[in-house]
Amino acid sequence: QLVESGGGLVMAGGSLRLSCAASGRFSIDYGISWFRQGPGKEREWVAGIRWSGGVTYYADFVKGRFAISKDNADNAVHLQMNRLKVEDTAVYYCAAGPLVSSRADPYEYWGPGTLVTVSS
Repeated sequence: QLVESGGGLVMAGGSLRLSCAASGRFSIDYGISWFRQGPGKEREWVAGIRWSGGVTYYADFVKGRFAISKDNADNAVHLQMNRLKVEDTAVYYCAAGPLVSSRADPYEYWGPGTLVTVSS
């Protein structure tokens, strides 16, 4: 089971840090990603990290602004979001599965999502 936290309302240019906590231990072979779905938009992949080794991957539209990281002690994955834009407004979901993919279907576990609203 995955649970996201850290969403909220922020002004454009501001920052938020999202967290994804798992009720069990992440498998060492797992990939954990963040997806988002904005109002009237399709769900899109944002960033991913391999639990083993911590290799990170980013969608082009967040490179240089967002950073994904993992915390082995807390069994959590974080998404630091800086220089937020109005178009980053979305429900953000974390997902875990056997690989990091920009597609949703390989992921076995999904959180319920956390809402991020960026105002102008």
